Amino acid sequence: MATTIGCLAEPGSENSLGSLDKVWGRQGVSEGRFQKPRALTIDQQGDIYVVDMTSRIQKFDSEGNFLLGWKTPIDNQGRPTGLAVDRSGRLLVADTHYYRILIYTPDGELVQVFGGQRGSKLGEFGLVTDAIQHVDGHYYVSEYGDWDRIQLVNADGSFVKQWGGHGTEPGKFLRPQNLRLDPQDRIWVADACNHRLQVFSSEGELITFWGTPGSRPGELSYPYDLEFDEAGHVYVCEYGNHRIQKFTAEGESLGCWGTAGRKPGQLWNPWGIIRDLEGRLHVLDTNNHRIQRIWM
Repeated sequence: MATTIGCLAEPGSENSLGSLDKVWGRQGVSEGRFQKPRALTIDQQGDIYVVDMTSRIQKFDSEGNFLLGWKTPIDNQGRPTGLAVDRSGRLLVADTHYYRILIYTPDGELVQVFGGQRGSKLGEFGLVTDAIQHVDGHYYVSEYGDWDRIQLVNADGSFVKQWGGHGTEPGKFLRPQNLRLDPQDRIWVADACNHRLQVFSSEGELITFWGTPGSRPGELSYPYDLEFDEAGHVYVCEYGNHRIQKFTAEGESLGCWGTAGRKPGQLWNPWGIIRDLEGRLHVLDTNNHRIQRIWM
């Protein structure tokens, strides 16, 4: 096992991997509060978008000040579980239980929808979790449930191809929860219930994968999100281990931040992570109904 730093911190303590910078948000349904927030993303201006279990999308500045908010069109079946910003600054919302992607302007105007039909055929969806846009303009959409796959969608909403499938073999998925595009245009997938990350070419060819289940340094428990820095490090948000773990691109653990708990510096089932324009990480501390900002 790779040598690691800081993964054995006492509950509530900070370790050599990073330091707590700010905690913002608390439980509630009024403006600026959260009810089990389930996804976050950041735009090119540094504004942060968060969706929670009330199906509210709230927009904040980088200091956590509320800017505006709106709700998805309908939420009787369930609430969104994924957010991303495309290359033109529009917000992509994985409207999970309605089998579709909603596309909004930064001011909350719904301008495009693709999907909406449940099924296994190309252009139909299972439970969508995330969407990202490639430099060529097309989108990748992940879904879980009966099919556990990724679909390639053109900018006009027409469907091109799919890959993956339900399973534990390399190239298969068990709840692909989040997607990231790295500087080499490779697609990284947080393959949550397989406790690993998988990396694909833009055409869906498997390049590499790493991760094994467990709670020790270098192991993963339900990785729900990931983020990169300029040096090529990978930060993984572990829902099951209540922590952020830092890796090399090859999967060598460099340390952890966070332990299970309710105090500042502790996490409880975090769902997401983003990196802001200052290089700080914002962790979506879901079952503590807040966001924690850290330097790493």
